[in-house]
Order: sequence, then C-alpha cells, then structure tokens
Amino acid sequence: MKQFHRMILRMLPGPFLAWLVVLLFLLVMQFLIKYLPQLVGKGLPVPVIGELILYNLAYMLVLAVPMAALIATLMAFGRLAESNAYVVIKGSGVSFIQLAWPVYVVGLVLTASMWIFNTRIHPEANFRARNLWQDIRSAKPGFDLQAGVFYEGISNYSILVGDIPPGQTNEWHDVTIYDYSEGARFRTDIHAARGMLEPVLDGVTLKLHLFEGEVHRKRPPGSGSSDRYERLSFDRYLMRISLEDLTFTRSDPAQGRRTDRTMASREMIGLVDSLEMTIERSRGILQGLTDELGTGRLTHREIGFSVPDEARSAAERPSTPLSTLSMFSREQTTEATSERHEAVLRSIRGARARAEAARKDILWAHDRADRYRVEIHKKYSIAVACLIFMMIGAPLGLFARRRGLATAAALAVGIFLFHWVSLANGEKLADRGLLEPWLGMWIADIVTGLMAIWLTIVVWRDMTALPTPSLPAFLSRSYGSIPKDRTILP
Repeated sequence: MKQFHRMILRMLPGPFLAWLVVLLFLLVMQFLIKYLPQLVGKGLPVPVIGELILYNLAYMLVLAVPMAALIATLMAFGRLAESNAYVVIKGSGVSFIQLAWPVYVVGLVLTASMWIFNTRIHPEANFRARNLWQDIRSAKPGFDLQAGVFYEGISNYSILVGDIPPGQTNEWHDVTIYDYSEGARFRTDIHAARGMLEPVLDGVTLKLHLFEGEVHRKRPPGSGSSDRYERLSFDRYLMRISLEDLTFTRSDPAQGRRTDRTMASREMIGLVDSLEMTIERSRGILQGLTDELGTGRLTHREIGFSVPDEARSAAERPSTPLSTLSMFSREQTTEATSERHEAVLRSIRGARARAEAARKDILWAHDRADRYRVEIHKKYSIAVACLIFMMIGAPLGLFARRRGLATAAALAVGIFLFHWVSLANGEKLADRGLLEPWLGMWIADIVTGLMAIWLTIVVWRDMTALPTPSLPAFLSRSYGSIPKDRTILP
C-alpha cells in the first residue's frame, strides 16, 4: 500500500509544476498583450516592468494554482488506472479512501498555503501594483518627435521639425522652437535651417546643435517703460534642454488609500466589526426617535411649556381690572398656543431629519460591510477550492483513464470554468445585495464540493453502472479486468 502512496505522491509534483508554469506563461502573455500599449513609449526601465509583472503574478497564481492542482490529480490517477494498478489495488481489498488520503493531505497543505497567500500576500501585491500603475500612467511619453507635428511633451518648450531624413533620427531640417521658460509674454522664437540632436550620457539632458538660424525674443526693459526686442543671427547655436519631465519617478509604494482588494483579511474583519458597531448605534438612535415620536414624550420633553412673563406679572397686579386681565390672558394664551404648535412642528422636523440621517448611516455602513465580507469570503473560498479540485480530480482520473491528456485537460477546464463563472456571478449578486456575502462566495465551492463527494462515494462503493443522465457515457463504463497484453504496474 505504501508503494502506491509513494507512486501517487511522485506523480503529482511533476504535472502540477508543469501546468502551473504553462498557465502562468499564458496569463503573463495575456497581461502583456492587454497592457503593453500603455507601457511602450514611456522610457520605463526594464526592472520597473519586471516589478509590475511580479506584482501581477499574485492574481495569476490565485487562478493557476487550483487549476494546476486539478489537472495534476487527474493525470496522476489517470495513469494509475491506465496501468491497471488500480485493479490490483481493488483486488487486494483496499478502498478508494485508503488509497487517496495522501492526496487529501496534500490538498489540505495546498489550501492552507493559498489561505495565507490570499489573505496576506495577494492584497499587498495588489496594492503595490496599483501604486506602480498610477506612477506609470502619470509618466509622460518619451521624446518621440515627428515631422510636421508640434511636440509639447517637454515643459516650457514647443518644437516643430519640418523634415527628418529617412534613417536619421538625430538630424532635423527646418527647425522651429518656442521657448516659454520666461513666460508667454517674453517667449523666445528660434528658427534654424538644420539641427543635430546629441543625447547626454546622464539621460536627463539633450544637446541640440542648431545651424544657420535666428533668435527672436523680447526682454524685460532695463530702464524706461518699453520692452526690448532682440533679433540674433547665428551660424551655430547650442541649446541644452532638460528631460526631467520625461523621467519616470516612483512614489512611496507603501502610501495610498487601500480598498477591499488591497487590504488583508485581518484589517477587513476589523473594519467590518467597526461598521457593525456603527450600525447598532444608528439603529439605537432610530429606535429611540421612533419610540419618542410614537408616545409623545419627545415633544413634552424637548419643548416644555410655561406661562409668559407678561401674563404672570399682569395677574399679580391687583389694580388691573378683571376684564382687562381676562382679555390679556386670552391673547397671551392664544399666542403661547401658536408658539407651542410651531415648536412642536420644529421638533418633529428635527427628529425626522435625525431619523433619516440614521437610516442613511445604516444603509451606507451595511453596504460597505457587505463588500468587505464578500472579499473576505472570496479569499477563503478560492483557497478551499484547491482541496475540492483535488477531491474531484482523483475519481475523475480513474473514470477517464483511457482518454489521455486531452480528456484530463478538457475536464479540468470545464470544471474550472464552471467554478469560476459561478464565483464571479455570485460576487456580482452579493455586491448588489441580492445574495448574502457568504452564500455568493461559497456557492461555487458548495456545488463542486457536493460533486466531489458524490464522485468519491461512487468510486468508493465501486458503482460501475452510473446513471446515464448524470454523467457522460464514458463515465458509466466499468473498470474492467486486466488486459492480457498489459502489465499490472508501470
């Protein structure tokens, strides 16, 4: 038995690493094809491009590792069945669970590794990749001059070249340069018949040799109120132009605002807890306002009522006639009632505004907490998918033993696409509030997990006649006996 365990464990690493490399290569090529136009022409150093690819390898690993594990398990058990070793194992009374438990252990180890990777390393890689992308997008294109088109990529300069001879990138004809370094009012115009470009070794300065031209410029007056205009003719004129605006600059990769895709799971769990406390506080405020408005305690407590001072002082004076006092009291009572009604309306409007603010706070905090919960469950579910895929790959490899590599790859791609489409749609539904976050992120694992359990039970109980509607025809064939022209062990 240990011999077969060692054989299975020896057959897993090779296909896993091979398919992992192949899948990463395909994903890197897809990344370069999609984003290469944004990288070309900006003079980016090669290490920066390599760093960008390295950061994006994080999400590529998240996609490639589960699929590579599925294909490797399919191929390992397919070879085991193709060599008829599984027939010998069955004949010796060894069950499928006893044979496959080392694969489950490997799946658990891979799941634990991806759990740590998805919750810690992947968010940090996403954060640094996003910051690097922002630096790349803010960088200006390199010095790319075209004939007949004004080039304004360098600050304070506008350059127009009439003609560039074919095959000569450093020789220009009919050169016009507008220099705004002293402001638009005192612009310097330079015209030359020819120009020669000489880059300096430091990479941030250009030497431009101009021949047979003129310089026109205005100068601030040295004295008096009128500007001074200068016109200079030259046979040869040397300009030094700084290219610091075209150099790529890096910002601090550890600074910036983090989102749900760039935060570690521990940080998101802490934010969810704080949002839950905000929701509870807002619900308490809303419940208190509702109770007070319903019982009437709000108006009595917040407003109160007292007799006006004028009426009280008039009632205390004995010299005042009774009729005058009664009229004055009625007027004051009517005025006090009107003021009381206005105060009641103001208090109700204020309570309604506070209730509406509390309701909006609850909705905002609940929506934000759900988005964090979706990302938390997503990281966990993708890690658990490694174990589920290996559980599926073992029985499917035995079923597809005579179909070869193409069948294994097709089954793996089909299962992976089903899982990933289910995960993506579950995420969208959970983000829109149509599904609970845990259900939207775990539904793909639940379906594929049930499939893995069912296939495992089928092989474990040696059910050779499978229902035709549930599986393709080749899955319902029996394992058969050992062919006479085949050996038992590879």
